[in-house]
Amino acid sequence: MRRKRRSTPPAVFEDPLKDYSPPKYEDELERSLCEDRVDVIKTRPFTTIDADTPIEQALRTMAELDVACLLITERDHLVGIFSERDVLFRVAHQYEQIKGQPVREVMTGRPAAVYETDTPAKAINLMATGGFRHVPILNIEERVVGIIGPRRVTAYLQNLLTETAG
Repeated sequence: MRRKRRSTPPAVFEDPLKDYSPPKYEDELERSLCEDRVDVIKTRPFTTIDADTPIEQALRTMAELDVACLLITERDHLVGIFSERDVLFRVAHQYEQIKGQPVREVMTGRPAAVYETDTPAKAINLMATGGFRHVPILNIEERVVGIIGPRRVTAYLQNLLTETAG
C-alpha cells in the first residue's frame, strides 16, 4: 500500500544576492590576492622553446639566461615545462647519452597553469598545493603569456606589504 505524501507548499524564493555587499578585506594584500588579476605579479619575461629542441641546447639556454625553467611549446601552445628539477632527476645521471635528444623526452608534460584572468591567490595556491616552483600563465586562447615563480611572488608580496606599511 502506498502512502500518499503530504505536499508542503514551496518556500517563498528569496534572492540570496538581494542584500549583497562586497566583501570586506582586512588589508590591501588580502584584497589584491582575492580580486586582482595574476598579472599584478611580474609575469614577464619568460622563455619558450620548441619541444624538439635538443636537451643540450635547452640547458645552454637556461644557463645563458640564468633561468630555472623553460616553457615548452608546440604551435604556440604550452605542452610542457623543463625545469632544474627535470635536469636533476631525468638528465644529470645520463647527460652524455641523451644530450642530443629532444627536450620533450625529459620535460614535465602538461604542466598545471593558470589563466591571466585568475587571481594571485589562485596561482599561489596552485604553487603551494601542487608543490610547483613555477606556474605558467595562459591567455584565453591557451597561449603562454607569462610565468610566475618564487622570486616574483616574493617581490609582489614585498611591494604590497611596503605599500600598506607606509
